[in-house]
Amino acid sequence: MDPATPPATADTPPDLGHGRRPGYLYRQVAAYLASQPDQWLKVGQVTTAIAARSSGAVFEALKKMAAAGYAHHHLGPHRFQITQAGIDAAGAMPPPAPRAPASGGGGRSARRQPVARPNGDLYFPRKLAGATDVDVLRRLRDKRIPVLLYGPPGTGKTALVEAAFADLLTVAGTGDTVVEDFLGNFIPLPDGGFEFVYGPLVVAMREGRALLVDDATLIPPKVLAVLYPAMDGRRVITIPGYRNERVEAVDGFYVIAGHNPGVHGAILTEALASRFDVHIEVTTDWELARHLGVPSPAIRAAIALNADLAAGRVSWAPQLRELLGFARVRKTLGLPAAVANLAGRAPEDDREHVLAVLRQHFGADTSALTLGKQR
Repeated sequence: MDPATPPATADTPPDLGHGRRPGYLYRQVAAYLASQPDQWLKVGQVTTAIAARSSGAVFEALKKMAAAGYAHHHLGPHRFQITQAGIDAAGAMPPPAPRAPASGGGGRSARRQPVARPNGDLYFPRKLAGATDVDVLRRLRDKRIPVLLYGPPGTGKTALVEAAFADLLTVAGTGDTVVEDFLGNFIPLPDGGFEFVYGPLVVAMREGRALLVDDATLIPPKVLAVLYPAMDGRRVITIPGYRNERVEAVDGFYVIAGHNPGVHGAILTEALASRFDVHIEVTTDWELARHLGVPSPAIRAAIALNADLAAGRVSWAPQLRELLGFARVRKTLGLPAAVANLAGRAPEDDREHVLAVLRQHFGADTSALTLGKQR
């Protein structure tokens, strides 16, 4: 970021730059929506109409309008329509949100407010590079710096990306992922014909949206190559299966990927690794697990098993996803069933070791969850 340009905050939407004062982009966005009061407008439409440099910044301004009640927000795809309150505001910025009070004694601010994911679940931001992980990802997107998140399954990589980018599209990688899963394919119509439906890569490029390639290292390298011209300076691809159609990326388009090291079949090639300028390790946040109601013995057992995982003594250890599942099962079926279920989630080769650790924290009668005799 240019040192002369003040960073955007929760109270000040990102600006166009060009030396204009804060709030200029917001007022442009609001004015354009007010000029089309009966229309539902996509982010890309607004970005093009006002000649903005970043559709991501436009999206943030639109979300700020929606949060203030100045615009309706429709999902799938994201569309916005100005409300009467927005028209009455005549482009004025909403009042700033109240700041969280400082915690007593230490002078540090209270826990950062959680961010809602598209499914309604809350994500609790974590510290990263002097800010929060959500803020850092948004800043990297603004500068077109791609990120590879890596860490064991269940540590919250996908949740972080969903919290950071409300306009996210996702490709879930497997060994069976093909080029058409990125570019699109023909689908049959009821009348017997076929229609070409664009894939998430094409949609993200044309609408200036973020694209998460989840479990990227499970995807065959030849398939992943479809991403590379979209990510480099060209930012252009063609669709060989559909008239060699040319697709150019608009501002806001961004690629981020997730990688689970050690998972069977995962291959991090040099070609893939070199495309991502920032690599961020994502591990389980034990304090967050406590905050979300996971019992301390379960957390201590998980920490011990993760130490064994790092030492190569086991191939699996429970992460945040499993611990939150533990808390839900405990609430529903009781503690013994939750412990037995956690043991049963371990791979068969690791189960005896996992059981031994769980017995240290929960008692000698711990075993995997198994059906018993008929009553």
